[in-house]
Amino acid sequence: MEIIRTTVQLVEYISKVKERGLRIGLVPTMGALHDGHLSLVERSVADNDITVVSVFVNPTQFNNPADLATYPRDEQRDITLLAGAGASAVYLPTVEEVYPEGTSAAAGYKYDLGTAAEVMEGKMRPGHFQGVAQIVSRLFRLTRADVAYFGEKDFQQIAVIRNMIASEGIDIRIVACPIKRADDGLALSSRNALLTDDQRRRAPIIYRTLQSSVEYSMTHSVRETHHYVVSRLNDVEEMEVEYFEIVDGRTLLPVDDWRESRWIVGCITVYNGKVRLIDNIAYRKEN
Repeated sequence: MEIIRTTVQLVEYISKVKERGLRIGLVPTMGALHDGHLSLVERSVADNDITVVSVFVNPTQFNNPADLATYPRDEQRDITLLAGAGASAVYLPTVEEVYPEGTSAAAGYKYDLGTAAEVMEGKMRPGHFQGVAQIVSRLFRLTRADVAYFGEKDFQQIAVIRNMIASEGIDIRIVACPIKRADDGLALSSRNALLTDDQRRRAPIIYRTLQSSVEYSMTHSVRETHHYVVSRLNDVEEMEVEYFEIVDGRTLLPVDDWRESRWIVGCITVYNGKVRLIDNIAYRKEN
């Protein structure tokens, strides 16, 4: 596996790959890798000739400095895991390498991300999705990847990235992969490493509540289902729902009635102590 740290090295590597006519898959990550990330890498390895994985904690998508400072990092472990998963190359740049003109200058360009970027995470974390678009668009262009893989845990992010590539005219296919969960149902996340033992034991309640709410929704309104989820989780020690939105799966705009859409998703963010966890579940999805 190639270990690449500079943009010059990455461009040279990609040029050689393209000269050979090989198909490139990209898995963008912020490191602190877990089985969810590795499932994306393995999917890319199966689908493509070359798999490039980026490991970069992108400062421009953090609106909370404390969140950036505490984000888990373990570069050597990440390298070992990626080599074992069959990645062809890992791109491990510094902030200065990604943003040579500085992060403030990079923020000067605003991407057209559509209404999907204005709700939920976009509302709670101003500027977050512009930061995501900054790094992801750069990675797409530098790697010249044919396809990129993202986990559906970040459901809203995938919708925003699809809007970004459409508005920017980037020729790449986005593959959304199912959420990878622990045996007890907790959606795998790098932030799970920050949970105390007690918080980790409580964390699966989030998914169990979402699961039970699907059956509940069959005989109750959208509003009642929303109250069911929020009230149950807020009753759990140390847990507080930041938001829970029941939305159209394509537009991400809220729905008031189950008949409004054939694809309806519940998206949630919960503070478990000081650790912010996200998850989602489909209430309705017709082919």
